[in-house]
Amino acid sequence: MIRLFKVKEKQREAAENSNGKPPVKKQSAGELRLHKDISELNLPKTCSMAFPNGKDDLMNFEVTIRPDEGYYSGGIFTFTFQISPIYPHEAPKVKCKTKIYHPNIDLEGNVCLNILREDWKPVLNINTVIYGLYHLFTEPNHEDPLNHDAAAVLRDNPKLFENNVRRAMSGGYVGQTFFTRCM
Repeated sequence: MIRLFKVKEKQREAAENSNGKPPVKKQSAGELRLHKDISELNLPKTCSMAFPNGKDDLMNFEVTIRPDEGYYSGGIFTFTFQISPIYPHEAPKVKCKTKIYHPNIDLEGNVCLNILREDWKPVLNINTVIYGLYHLFTEPNHEDPLNHDAAAVLRDNPKLFENNVRRAMSGGYVGQTFFTRCM
């Protein structure tokens, strides 16, 4: 019981000594690591990062990728990143905000990238994830799909796949699914 009172007394003293300013929020280990990752970013020229909630919320941000080669050249694709307080021991949660015709990204924006699942290791960082996402645009993988229809078309008829990607990016239907313009 006595310890409890001492803790409360120390908290009250700290609040009084802060001169009316709110107490400084202690950063989690995940926030510290993320801050380091962001400061060391080496993004490709086709990628950019934004913090829609302001710089005070580093744990939630967006990355925009504008591929300059491959099927998706000329497109603009935005991904949301949610970082856990236990990062880097848990992979970031990444979703594609742009509806896309892609074998490794489903229509709900879920991303199939091995380093976001079973191959995640704490030595990986945000830079690695962004390069992995960029790689999905330069070399889509039909062997590990989330969108099985797109994967089958890519595998069996690459020319039709290219036409479908262009139609989707221009804003149109591919089969029964409508895609908004992302060019």
